[in-house]
Amino acid sequence: MSSVIADARFSVLDRSRTREGRTNAEALRDTVRLAQELEGLGYHRFWVSEHHGVPGVAGSAPTVLAAAVAAATRTIRVGTGGVMLPNHQPLVVAEQFGVLESLFPGRIDMGLGRSVGFTDGVRKALGRDRGDAEDFAAQLDELLGWFSGTSGTGVHARPAEGLGVPPFVLAVGEGATVAARAGLPMVIGDLRNRVKLLRGIERYRADFRPSPWAREPYVIVSGTVAVAATPDEARRLLVPEAWSMAYARTHGTFPPLPSAERVETLTMSGKERGFYESGLTGHIAGTEEQVADELERVLKETGAQEVLVTTSTYDRDALLDSFRRLARVVTARSSEGRRSRPGRRRCRG
Repeated sequence: MSSVIADARFSVLDRSRTREGRTNAEALRDTVRLAQELEGLGYHRFWVSEHHGVPGVAGSAPTVLAAAVAAATRTIRVGTGGVMLPNHQPLVVAEQFGVLESLFPGRIDMGLGRSVGFTDGVRKALGRDRGDAEDFAAQLDELLGWFSGTSGTGVHARPAEGLGVPPFVLAVGEGATVAARAGLPMVIGDLRNRVKLLRGIERYRADFRPSPWAREPYVIVSGTVAVAATPDEARRLLVPEAWSMAYARTHGTFPPLPSAERVETLTMSGKERGFYESGLTGHIAGTEEQVADELERVLKETGAQEVLVTTSTYDRDALLDSFRRLARVVTARSSEGRRSRPGRRRCRG
């Protein structure tokens, strides 16, 4: 029996998470170095994210960071997961991606989200409010119009007009419906809530309208995947992010990642402990064989064509080891697929 892993693409989103005792500059350089490593392992895409005013995230300007990543790599696709369109004027976003595509032709992805600032203060500083997210479909249509040259303003987006930068929609809230009606590929998470995940994918496929950007639905599922020599070591990869999320939910601010060792010495309130324990569950984590089996289930359940791995942790060596092990999983299942169906080309990690 052939493996569905062999037919899927595997990509990575790195959020440039800061670590306790380390600088924002180090976090950004870590992101660029990780992209170089993952290119060598055969991953398909490397995306960066947009966050404003968050102590635990250095990545605030994704198109700028994407340029640095693309300049430091040669073959891996580079993009954003995503540019939060309600925070920006669509013309400016089109111009930025036009510049990226002109500099790195055929390698740039335009991942777009509908979120606005994390807090009231950030939204005020950006000159936005929660209601701006409701205009996402219209903003998306305007943005794509700058590439096709259909704007009725008489203005032309240079150098974007005429370029084919692939757009992707991050499906949060109504994002699945927006992606379907625009005929765009969709990124949807998270893997921890399978019922909600499957419902969003079903809605997307049912409502999909072919477009010049995509003739048929294309689904990317996103979430944490942690691979290690033992299940306990894989679980420890999850500890820093689980604690940071628990702290954010109980204190209202998202902190830099602590080490797993420090988290294990902390005294937590009952509420914090509950959020922390919850944050450790539902992810794809374990040995290579365990992760391979779970990925098979996810891909069969969702019918997704691609997996976008979003793992963050304090220990960068352990994180890279996890990505190496995941690449081995993909290579092994692809080899099995070649033996079962000789002559068919397989996607690498």
